[in-house]
Amino acid sequence: MNAYQQKWIDILQAASIKDWDIKAVDNDIYIEMPHVSDLKLIRDNLPSTLAALSLDIELPHERLKFIFHNGYENFEYVLNPSADDLNKE
Repeated sequence: MNAYQQKWIDILQAASIKDWDIKAVDNDIYIEMPHVSDLKLIRDNLPSTLAALSLDIELPHERLKFIFHNGYENFEYVLNPSADDLNKE
C-alpha cells in the first residue's frame, strides 16, 4: 500500500460513515456499503466530494481507483487517471 492510498483510507474511515467497510485491495480502495445504498447518488456526487476531502492531502497525487459495491451492483471511479485510463474508451 502506498502513502497516498493509506491517506485516503484514513480520511474515509475518519468520516465514520455507518456500515461502510473501507479497505485496501492491491493499489485500489474497496468500499462495501449497505444493500440499500443508492449507487447512482454516490456516483453523481463523488467527484465534488472527493475534491473537498482532498484539500488536506499534501502528498503527491497518484492514480487511485475506488471500487464501490452495495451487494447488488458496483462501480469504479479513478482519481488522477493515467493516460492508459483515459485511452480505454
